[in-house]
Amino acid sequence: MFGFIRKELIIFLSSVRYNTRILVPSWVEHSDEYLTSSSRYFPLVGWIVGTITWVVLWISDFSLPWEISIVLAMAISVFTTGAFHEDGFTDVCDGFGGGWTKEKILEIMKDSRIGAFGTIGIILVLLLKFVCYKSLEEFSIEVLFITILSSHSSSRFWALFTAKTLPYVREDELSKAKPIIKTLKTSNVIIASIWGLAPWFAFLHNEYLPSDRVFGFLLYPFILQMLGFLYMRSFYKKWLGGYTGDCLGAVQQVTELLYLIGIVLAWKSF
Repeated sequence: MFGFIRKELIIFLSSVRYNTRILVPSWVEHSDEYLTSSSRYFPLVGWIVGTITWVVLWISDFSLPWEISIVLAMAISVFTTGAFHEDGFTDVCDGFGGGWTKEKILEIMKDSRIGAFGTIGIILVLLLKFVCYKSLEEFSIEVLFITILSSHSSSRFWALFTAKTLPYVREDELSKAKPIIKTLKTSNVIIASIWGLAPWFAFLHNEYLPSDRVFGFLLYPFILQMLGFLYMRSFYKKWLGGYTGDCLGAVQQVTELLYLIGIVLAWKSF
């Protein structure tokens, strides 16, 4: 039993090390086996990133204007992950914005330099996130916590689900994503779905959320995320025949934003 718990802890910490800049203990050894299994904890890492984001937002709001608190919270989120997913999103914007063939798109995405499409794209995404957070100023601290936690966890699930439903298209052995998605097991995706969607249902039993808005808080974000996932999956399949690690980062960023937009829509519609 102890051996099983230790192994799962190492797998979880491997996921933390892969997805964030958070330091893990030195006894967490690296192996492709652990890295492959760590995918089931990707949305759980979203819990960590979301919690850190919320804590900074909550503490800052005691003495700073809401707008400054939002920027600080967004900054700590990016810092915690090392802009892991944001970097993928900018690469996708540059690749699909500047390339008209599969080979050219992949070549541009592999370039570490950021172009006009990537710059404009990430500015718009961050600006939209800021406006969404600004719209949530009326939320109780408890509902805000669930919202931020769910946006980070569910978006990481959709990225993983994309990897499960499309083939990987890069041939190079140096890709950071390849050890994880090359043998992505269905069981890992199922476990990830639990971590990814569980925080969502905290809205069902929250005394701080008006009962007439619970349905919208559950339905609107899910519909928008599902539509975003289906569109991006179809888009990747059409142009690349599959996906790359950057594509997954873009799915995470887009579905996180769509979640927040869905929550704002639910709040304003009832």
